[in-house]
Amino acid sequence: MMVEEVLLALSPLPGQLQIDATLGGGGHAVRILEANAPDGRLLGLDADQAAIARCEDRLSAFGGRATLRRANFEHIAEVAASSGFERVDGILFDLGLSSFQLADDARGFSFRSVGPLDLRFDASQGRAASELLATAEEGEIAHLLRTNGEEPHARRIARAIVEQRRHRPIETAAELAALVERVVPPPRGRRRTHSATRTFQALRIAVNRELDVLPAALAAALDLLRPGGRLAVLAYHSLEDRIVKRFMAAERRGCVCPPTLPVCVCGRSPRLRAIGPTPGFPTDAEIATNPRARSARLRAAERLAA
Repeated sequence: MMVEEVLLALSPLPGQLQIDATLGGGGHAVRILEANAPDGRLLGLDADQAAIARCEDRLSAFGGRATLRRANFEHIAEVAASSGFERVDGILFDLGLSSFQLADDARGFSFRSVGPLDLRFDASQGRAASELLATAEEGEIAHLLRTNGEEPHARRIARAIVEQRRHRPIETAAELAALVERVVPPPRGRRRTHSATRTFQALRIAVNRELDVLPAALAAALDLLRPGGRLAVLAYHSLEDRIVKRFMAAERRGCVCPPTLPVCVCGRSPRLRAIGPTPGFPTDAEIATNPRARSARLRAAERLAA
């Protein structure tokens, strides 16, 4: 997604160290390794074992220049330290789903999936979305849908889920999507999204703790960057993008003293400066070939000297 824009933001050079904190299909990683050749290296992280296996094959041509680790990006600091990437020149977070995950019927990311309603990036951690829906109280479900999905019909959907599970548990993505379609008015406007989009987003965020781990991961990434190093983040919904926006704005501002104080006493200096348009958007051409790109927002910044 937005590969050319990401490469421009990171501007990898020969010999540099880069981190792709969300490997996915490996598309960004390939271009970064091509750009930092012949001796630059890349550390790639992903919580999804299938993504690691896929990228091991795709990046094999780069030999020892590519180091891949199965890990959630919340552990970026520890993984970087153990892999020899203590000070790096660029870090990328692509926070979206990969097309491979959507196509995997056993994961439940697609509305049409008749496989288990899982929604976890790492199936060995936490509980599946189907388990959450089978055990959570109606109020908890409604709160998750409102908080993580900004769903205006959260209470109606939660009530329908609890009513449904009295007769039969919701076990597949297709079952959940059909339930939401029955109780939620169809979206209006020219760009009609599926009625269950916000519900699936909310559950995916919940089971993967996406909003919980992102702030600390961004802070850890900033600490890993050497002066002049660059941070690029692709977000696909307002909740993620808001966290990224606020983090970068705070690090550009530096001082956190109340405006009533005549002088700064916190001693914080700005640690980032913005790069390029904020945010950056996909081109019309990319959206035409990949409609999923329409929600992408790219924010990038450069680490200032301490």
